Amino acid sequence: MASHKAGTALLLVVALAVAAGVGLGVWIKGAAPERAGGASALAAHAGKDYFRATYHPLHFKPAIETARDEQCLACHREVVEDRVRPVSPAGVKAAASLAWYQRTSTYRGDQDTFHRRHLVTPLAKELMALACNTCHQGHDPRDEAPGTSATGPQPNDAAFTLRKQVNPETTCLKCHGQMPVQLMGLPGPWPEHKEAFGNSCLTCHAAIRTNRHRVNYLRADAIEAAGRKDSEVCYGCHGGRAWYRIAYPYARHAWEGMAPEVPEWAQGRPTQSEARFRLAK
Repeated sequence: MASHKAGTALLLVVALAVAAGVGLGVWIKGAAPERAGGASALAAHAGKDYFRATYHPLHFKPAIETARDEQCLACHREVVEDRVRPVSPAGVKAAASLAWYQRTSTYRGDQDTFHRRHLVTPLAKELMALACNTCHQGHDPRDEAPGTSATGPQPNDAAFTLRKQVNPETTCLKCHGQMPVQLMGLPGPWPEHKEAFGNSCLTCHAAIRTNRHRVNYLRADAIEAAGRKDSEVCYGCHGGRAWYRIAYPYARHAWEGMAPEVPEWAQGRPTQSEARFRLAK
């Protein structure tokens, strides 16, 4: 009975909030009304309430493909403003807690949030050019499942991942996959054998797969320069921060001196990056 009354009370509060023109996101997230100012710009344009803002064309293709970061951050600015707790509720200090992917020399600074690590930290600004729509390509907000509407993703849509707002297979895996040491002919994991190669990826890659990083979400020249100084810049994105057990099947862009024979493991690999990531010529 008590839970039923609590649920009824919550529904009443939400109904009153919507009737008063207050975004539902303010109540769900516990944000103060004044912090909803950024969201109100898009909400006002979408129809002055949270639900219409959710279904704004900017959240769907084709509009999301040309969306600018400032348009996204007008409502979602918490992704770059919010910070991690210095101490967890259990009393663990963030400064004293390091995960396996934070052990490379390139992981510098205080603990930070997911989106800040990809957008505004010094390493992100130096080596990356990620935008919101590099990863976010829209999704059905009804329940994030395919086949629930005539206009949403269908069950056989290979580009859709159930309950995900991004496709890990085509975005996260690019920089968080395993290093395929077997395909590269290495005797074992890079950390265990790097000294045999002078602790430099360019011992081999000065002449192999030299046409690399030429995509609009990376700063190719900066990566090359940093990689010459510290191999962990390379390893950081090629196995050092692996969240998955598999490697990403990168496109094999032709390079000068490339052998005409295609190795068995590379059969069927694309020879160009995805169209939306290619640099303008």
